[in-house]
Amino acid sequence: MKEASPWFGQPRGLTILFLTNMWEQFSYYGMRALLVYYMTKQLMLGQGTASVVYGAYTACAYFTPILGGVIADRLLGKRRAVILGGSIMAAGHFMMTFEPLFYPALVTIALGNGLFLPSLPSQIDHLYAPGDPRRSWAYNLYYLGVNVGGFLAPVACGTVGEIYGWHYGFGVAGIGMLSGLVIYLSGQRYLPDAPAAVRSVTINKERTRIDRRTVLLLLAVALSVTVFRSAYEQVGNTVALWMDTSVDRSAGHLSIPMTWFQSLNSLFVIVFTQPLLAAWRRRTEGGHEQRLARRMASGALIVAGSYLLLAVLAWSHGTVLVPWPWLVLFFALLTLGELFILPTGLGLFARLAPSGFGATTVAAWFLTIFSGSLSAGLIGVLWSRTGHAGFFMLLTVLAAVAALLLWLLDPALRRAERAQQQQDLQAELS
Repeated sequence: MKEASPWFGQPRGLTILFLTNMWEQFSYYGMRALLVYYMTKQLMLGQGTASVVYGAYTACAYFTPILGGVIADRLLGKRRAVILGGSIMAAGHFMMTFEPLFYPALVTIALGNGLFLPSLPSQIDHLYAPGDPRRSWAYNLYYLGVNVGGFLAPVACGTVGEIYGWHYGFGVAGIGMLSGLVIYLSGQRYLPDAPAAVRSVTINKERTRIDRRTVLLLLAVALSVTVFRSAYEQVGNTVALWMDTSVDRSAGHLSIPMTWFQSLNSLFVIVFTQPLLAAWRRRTEGGHEQRLARRMASGALIVAGSYLLLAVLAWSHGTVLVPWPWLVLFFALLTLGELFILPTGLGLFARLAPSGFGATTVAAWFLTIFSGSLSAGLIGVLWSRTGHAGFFMLLTVLAAVAALLLWLLDPALRRAERAQQQQDLQAELS
């Protein structure tokens, strides 16, 4: 990898990965902001059917990275996987502009995502030398790119879709994906060297034993996060429907476009990330141990509080429209909890990945989005069968259960992190 002065105090490659990820997420969130409305208003699908299709699509988009991660690690290499996957995704987004290609387009995007998604963040760790303290914060900064794209997408794609037609909004999402590819191709000299695909791996028995324990531990974390995501992923599904029918979106003589509210999540990520990182850095410098499982559990509990707020609002207002500022508060709480759990989990999976299986292990983290989105789609069917207050209380309970499970995993995760630190130290000394 080419040595160069850092950008923003970090390796230049992190900026390239940040911007590539930002535009890829712009395309994803832009399409997601339109998807439920497109199905119910343009294709005239029923709410239950639209929720199942939404859940199945997001689930498949995060299942394919398991196979894509293996292909990247063993055959293509991470760089080729990013380029090929991004090209396929761009084609899928442009296919969305043609109504007869709706379902083939969803399949195409999911397939491209399988190659792209695990291969990009798995390059972050290789930007840093062993023991570099900046690596601890790199994944939160990378996650910030997700949300810059997520903030811009509903405003750009959503506005174009609502005013000029849903198909034009999908086209804007495709342009975003192409922009990310151009940035990635132009900045490759700042990225880790692309090693030849690993064709054989020799692991001693001691390392295999440790890896098996770690794999089981990461599986337990993934199951806990799946429970969390079954509630969290309702933001683009049932919560979007509730915003359309139960929220007073008037601001003076104007009506705020419903897709704009989905950008609040990403806006608050941008606002909250730096203060949170500064607070965590101060705690670390003060000698406090980073207990990642407890941090993740706290995030799930905060998200439970955000859904409890919606339950109270739905119960207290009945058929009266809820003023939109309450929705701002909901997204602020939801985002705060998200920042505690999601980038922490991504970094944890990348950190504990077995040697030679970086993209595959990161793909396993994204598998939680598959399982969580699938369960979220099935739970979303209950939206039209239960009261809104009761449905939001169900989401509150799910997020709280995830918090409890993650809290119980704290001792085992601390042992795994200490073991990994010892291995890194031995590798640095040898």
